[in-house]
Amino acid sequence: MSYHGPAGVEGASVQVHLSGRWEPVDGRFHWGGRIEPEPRVTHLLRSGRRDVEVRIADRVRPARLAEVDPWGGVRVTGVGDPPWPPEADPVAPAELTEE
Repeated sequence: MSYHGPAGVEGASVQVHLSGRWEPVDGRFHWGGRIEPEPRVTHLLRSGRRDVEVRIADRVRPARLAEVDPWGGVRVTGVGDPPWPPEADPVAPAELTEE
């Protein structure tokens, strides 16, 4: 389960690369990834702000900024429902079924 595309972080329009997984140890969904370089997000982190909200479409989820990576992007993590919309259930193409 992953998402790559536009998002909002505390009013800044950004591009994100996020993925997630169920963690069997605590039984919760953990998600995270990278926010592409954006000076406003980097400034938030460097000024001591860690707790933010990530918005994708109409979904807003709490997240935590982690660190600036070597390319100027910012790592972000979250726990619980991810901010990206759920994927549609895959449907088998009709041409692949046997008669």
